[in-house]
Amino acid sequence: MPRATEPRPLTKACARRVWLRAQRLDAPVPFGDGPQATAAAVEHLGYVQIDTINVIERCHHHILYNRIPAYTRADLRAAQSADKSVFEYWTHALSYRWFGSVRPEDTRKVMRLLRRDGALTIRDIEDDVLTEKEHLWQSRKPSKRALQLAFYTGEVTISERTGMLKTYELTGRHFGWDRPPKPASAAEATAYLLDRALRSQGLVSLDSICHLHAPSKAAIRRLIEARVRRKELTPVALEGAGKQEHWAKPEIVESEVLEPDTAASAGEGDSGLVHILSPFDPLIIQRKRTELFFGYGHRFEAYVPKQKRVFGYFALPVLVGDDIVAAIDLKTDRQKRKLLMQKWSWVGKGKARGGAKLYKRRIEEELDRFERFQLAE
Repeated sequence: MPRATEPRPLTKACARRVWLRAQRLDAPVPFGDGPQATAAAVEHLGYVQIDTINVIERCHHHILYNRIPAYTRADLRAAQSADKSVFEYWTHALSYRWFGSVRPEDTRKVMRLLRRDGALTIRDIEDDVLTEKEHLWQSRKPSKRALQLAFYTGEVTISERTGMLKTYELTGRHFGWDRPPKPASAAEATAYLLDRALRSQGLVSLDSICHLHAPSKAAIRRLIEARVRRKELTPVALEGAGKQEHWAKPEIVESEVLEPDTAASAGEGDSGLVHILSPFDPLIIQRKRTELFFGYGHRFEAYVPKQKRVFGYFALPVLVGDDIVAAIDLKTDRQKRKLLMQKWSWVGKGKARGGAKLYKRRIEEELDRFERFQLAE
């Protein structure tokens, strides 16, 4: 790729600080609190992943908790259902697999019910003739598939979520639209992907920008080249990245290259915040990027046979300052109202001599707060 300037060298330590600052994991209360903070966090990050696993609190709540210390589940409910400042959408490739099996008569049925009776859950539809599943996560109710297809195409939205039970509503009625908004153009969508990554990652690569959007890489590259020519982006040679190209806004590179010691060296002694992260946190979900920046290769072992697990069924990386120093496998016993420690593994600086002594007390203090969040109603 032709460059207006030579890549600026950047150490991994500087790169970590850039990413943590962009993720708002370097400040105690970066978004404030309440539903407005929840909406602000989602807007800044671009999206928050939803997952069904609930051995501890589900990941959408967990991710927000790490950036909003006073976060409550009611805050997300208010943002989604009352303020309507956030919304759900399904971007996972697996969602394509079974939509072709949705029958037109099932779609007509659920749309008729929605128009006539208002918002509904799948439990409100009791007259379906059950069918065999085509894959593990598919509902046996044809109406469920029809609702999900209508959700995917934008005809309906999820107006409320209670646990994993979704309430469906006509999109226009939920948002109060007389007519749908004008769709984004291809150029606007490409610019959004790049700007979202720059905002939430700070230092970006084609892979990190196009996570789950691989077909967008060619258009993203052209946009990056244009911004480099206009000096709106600077190429970066990241330590250890080899031939993988990275870019950042010039002011970010200058602040890290010229004043690398002004940021907290975090992770030493009592300095730096402690975060018990979800494996679906934006800092962890792109595994190769996390390993490049932090030297930590996360293993998601929920579907790995027990005897082959290294960190545990649902291990959570522990960030202290700007280092990942442990992975802890936790489980919430909701009947006994206790947070159970299944396994504690030291990694990175946590494995170094004196690491356990240095970090253990700080992590245990955060575990106390984390348990209160887990058990809160």
